[in-house]
Amino acid sequence: MSELTKSSAVVINRADGRDDGEDWTEDYQELPGGAGISLILESTSQAGVGPRLHLHHYPETFIIRRGSATFTVGDEQLVGRAGQILVVPAETPHKFSTGPEGYEAIHIHESSSFETIWLE
Repeated sequence: MSELTKSSAVVINRADGRDDGEDWTEDYQELPGGAGISLILESTSQAGVGPRLHLHHYPETFIIRRGSATFTVGDEQLVGRAGQILVVPAETPHKFSTGPEGYEAIHIHESSSFETIWLE
């Protein structure tokens, strides 16, 4: 038997039943198939939206697909824009605020569940 036929892929559909990628905002933890990550799909057309300062015991990766956000990462402030990937190291305080044209991104947590320590 081939290694490729050992297990099946897992497909997760949108909770709202839509079959497009528009306005898709959801959190995913404990993904089936042993993925070992959790995801936040963020999509907003509002400016000034984002979480308060926090950190995780694992890295968080932001894949920015649309718009922008001003990130505070440790003592640094930077603007992340569509087409960029931002990696925040483990144990690093961070937050962001969406830009004037909104923001769409995939946040990848290197943990099967969210482990957040809120600092403000």
